[in-house]
Amino acid sequence: MDFKKQVVSSLQQVLPIELTAEQLTALLEIPKNDQMGDLAFPTFILAKSLHQSPVKIATDLAEKIDQSKFEKVQAVGPYLNFFLNKQQLGEQILKTVLQQQAAYGEQDLGHGGNVPIDMSSPNIAKPMSMGHLRSTVIGNSLAYLLTKVNYHPIKINHLGDWGTQFGKLITAYQKWGSEAEVKADPINKLLAYYVRFHQEDVDHPELDDEARAWFRRLEAGDPEAIKLWKWFREVSLQTFMKVYQRLHVEFDSYNGEAFYNDKMAEIVEILEKKQLLKESQGAQIVDLSKYDLNPALIKKTDGATLYITRDLAAALYRKRTYNFVQSLYVVGNEQTNHFKQLKAVLKEMGEDWADQVHHIPFGLITQGGHKLSTRAGRVILLEKVLDDAVELAQQQIEQKNPSLKNKAAVAEEVGVGAVIFHDLKNERLNNFDFNLDEVVRFEGETGPYVQYSHARAQSILRKAQALGAKPAAATANIAIAPTADTWSVLKQLNDFPMIIQRAVKEYEPSVVAKYALHLAKAFNQYYAHTRVLEQDDQLTSRLALVRSVAIVLQEALRLLGVAAPDEM
Repeated sequence: MDFKKQVVSSLQQVLPIELTAEQLTALLEIPKNDQMGDLAFPTFILAKSLHQSPVKIATDLAEKIDQSKFEKVQAVGPYLNFFLNKQQLGEQILKTVLQQQAAYGEQDLGHGGNVPIDMSSPNIAKPMSMGHLRSTVIGNSLAYLLTKVNYHPIKINHLGDWGTQFGKLITAYQKWGSEAEVKADPINKLLAYYVRFHQEDVDHPELDDEARAWFRRLEAGDPEAIKLWKWFREVSLQTFMKVYQRLHVEFDSYNGEAFYNDKMAEIVEILEKKQLLKESQGAQIVDLSKYDLNPALIKKTDGATLYITRDLAAALYRKRTYNFVQSLYVVGNEQTNHFKQLKAVLKEMGEDWADQVHHIPFGLITQGGHKLSTRAGRVILLEKVLDDAVELAQQQIEQKNPSLKNKAAVAEEVGVGAVIFHDLKNERLNNFDFNLDEVVRFEGETGPYVQYSHARAQSILRKAQALGAKPAAATANIAIAPTADTWSVLKQLNDFPMIIQRAVKEYEPSVVAKYALHLAKAFNQYYAHTRVLEQDDQLTSRLALVRSVAIVLQEALRLLGVAAPDEM
C-alpha cells in the first residue's frame, strides 16, 4: 500500500488551494521520530497565498480533515502530522504478502519488452578473476529485477574471443608452451604464458611484431592459428562454466567478438554511404565534435577495425534480432566514453533507438587499494575466492550448528551467496576493497546475516507447526498489535514493491540488498522483544508477520541471485 496516497487524498479535500497529487506527494516528509507521526505535511508553502502563518494553517487543517482514516492527525507548529491506522494497515499488508507469496512486488512496467543485457564477458584464455564478478552479478540481478516488472531480459555473454591478445598468446604458446601442460591445467597455463609474454616483451619488443603477425594469420583464416584459437576458446569456456554454475548464472547467448567479424563491413558501408567517414592521419573516423566527444576511430591506418566498429555491428544485430525496448551494457566505469561514442555514432547513422541503449557502469574491486591486473599477474581468481568463502562458511556452521543436515550444500549457498551479496550491497559506481573475512561473517551487514534471518523465521514457523499452530494464511483473522517493533517490520514489508520499482529505475541492485538488511534488522529486533510462540489470541497474527518476513526476505535474496537456506 502507498500510505502517501491516503494522506494526499485527505489533504486534497480540505486544502484551500489546488495542488496536484504529484505536488503534494513531493511535499510530504517523514518525521525524524515516530512520536511525531508517520508522515508530515509542511504548511510553509501555503502561507504566502493564504496570508496566514504556517502554524495557524496547520491548526485549521487539523480541525477540518477527516480523521476517521487515521489514528490521529495533529498540528505541531507549522506541520500537520499524520499517524496512520497501524492495525488496519498492518492487516492489509500481511494479507497482501500472504496472498501473493513470491509474486508480491510484481508489476507490469515492461509490458513484455525485450532487454538484451551485455554482461560478464570474460576474455578467452584467462581465468575469471574477481574483476569479472561485478559485471556478472550486477547483470544477473538486473535480469531478475526486470523479469519481476515484466520485461523480458536476454543475457548475453559477449566473450572476449578475438583481438591482438590472441596473437600474443599464440606467440607465447609456440615459444614456451606445450600441449601436455595445457591439457593438464588449461586456463592457468594459458594465463602464465600470457603474463610471461608481457614480462619478456619489455626487453624484447620484437615479440610484439611476432604477435601481430600471428593475429594477421588468424584473421586471414590460417589453419594452424584457427586450430589454436578454437582450442583456447573451448578450454576457457569449460572453465568459465564451472564458475557460472556455482554462481547460478545462465546465459541466452555466448556470441562474442568473433561472431561479429563478418558484420562489420556493413557498418563501414553505412557510414560511407551517409558520408560520415572522414580521413584523419590515414585512419577513418567519425567526427563527434557536436557531441563534445573525441572522434570515433572506425578503421586504423592498416585497415583494421576497432572495438567500436564491432560494438556498432553488435548493437545493430541486437536491434534487428530482438527489437529491444532497452539494451543494457553492464561494463566498467572506465568505458563510459566508449559508450557515449557508440550512442553518438548510432545517432549519426540515423538510428533513433540509440536512446534505448544504456551503459550500466560500475566501480572497481580493489585489493589493498590496488586495481587488479591480469597483465601484471596481480589477479584474485574468482573460483579460489568462492572456495575460500565456502570453507569459511563451513567453519562457522560447524561452530554454530554442528548437527545441521546437508552442511556442505548449505555452506556452498552461504559462501557463494556471501560473495554475491557483498558485491551487490555496494552501490554500483563505488569502488570497494575486498576482504573475505568481513564478507562471510554471520553478523553485521552481510549476506549470511540476511540468510540467517530468513532461516530464523523458517525455524519459528516449524516450531509453531510442531506445537499444532496452523500456518498463517491470507484468509486468517489477522489483528496485529501495533507495537513499535511490529510497525517497523510492517513498514519494511510494505515498501518492497516500491523498492523493486526504484532498483529497476536506477539499475541499482544495491537498493534491494540494503532493503534486505533493513528488513532483517527490523525482524531480529522484533524477535528479540516479542514472545512469538506464546499461545494467545495474537499467535496467528504474529505467525502471519513471521511468514511474511520469510517470503519477502527469500524473494529479495532471489532477486540478487542469492540462495535462502531454510536452516543454517
